[in-house]
Amino acid sequence: MMLPFVFAAAALAWWAYGNGLELAGFHRGQTEQELSRLNDQLAKLLVENERLSDKVAKYESEIQIEQASNQATAEQLKNITDENARLQEDLVFFQNLTAASGKAGDMGVHRLTLERDKMPGEYNLRMLLVQSGQRAKMFSGSYQLVATVVENGQSTTHVFPQDESGNAQFKLSFRYYRRVEQSIQLPADAQLESVQVRIFEQGATEPKVRQSVSLSQIKE
Repeated sequence: MMLPFVFAAAALAWWAYGNGLELAGFHRGQTEQELSRLNDQLAKLLVENERLSDKVAKYESEIQIEQASNQATAEQLKNITDENARLQEDLVFFQNLTAASGKAGDMGVHRLTLERDKMPGEYNLRMLLVQSGQRAKMFSGSYQLVATVVENGQSTTHVFPQDESGNAQFKLSFRYYRRVEQSIQLPADAQLESVQVRIFEQGATEPKVRQSVSLSQIKE
């Protein structure tokens, strides 16, 4: 007998609750519509955000590729500029060399430079060997590098080539001139003082030419 009264009381309470919300400015239907609209807008924004993220990643990749290309181009331009300057120096040098007189067969070491390389203790040596005389004979021989260094407070020498296996790259065979580039590796903690170049004719035990480059002449 009490059950109908319970249902009626619950219905009356629910009706009062709904009217109270509407009186307070809360409309359930409108709220559900607004919530649905916001969910749709959020989904669209998520899709748009993903699209923009992909676009940004694509642009970043293109910028990185362009920067790498620009860097490679700049390095190539620098190498070409350096090579052009070297060729101009060579032209002036050979023009002056042609005008100079000398005994046929005289050997000279010109433009001897020593540069530090990237690795600790590594150095790169460059030189131009010139034999005087318009009827100079073919020169056959080799060259040797003697580096004077300070290790643990004591002065020592390192000779290159260090063994027979490295002799091939130190061989010489030319008539008028020969450009030489050679890298040497010294102990990383050794302090280089100078490098002496020794030119040997084939079969000779004494060098025909000796010339040194000191620490003050090393290019950084």
